[in-house]
Amino acid sequence: MGYRNAGDILPVEIIELIQQYVDGENIYIPRRAEKRLKWGSQTGITQELSDRNRQIYTDFRDGLTPAQLGEKYYLSEKSIQRIIRDMRPGHSASLSDQRIAADR
Repeated sequence: MGYRNAGDILPVEIIELIQQYVDGENIYIPRRAEKRLKWGSQTGITQELSDRNRQIYTDFRDGLTPAQLGEKYYLSEKSIQRIIRDMRPGHSASLSDQRIAADR
């Protein structure tokens, strides 16, 4: 996100209207809802976490306990339990849906 001078891009009338609410302060103007990017979409972290969670679930099915998995993946036992629960067949929330919900 870069800084742009409002005087270079907005009409004077809009600047004067904004100045009624904030005068000389930096403000953030959010993207329109239809242009928002999903969490992690530009960094690839969503895919990395999804792969990690699948491996955690596979390790669990292969006999590792949540405590052992926590040590292996440097996560709390509670986090491991949540991942296992969410990865079970029939659980519908995807990782990105969970992150979006957590950010709200």
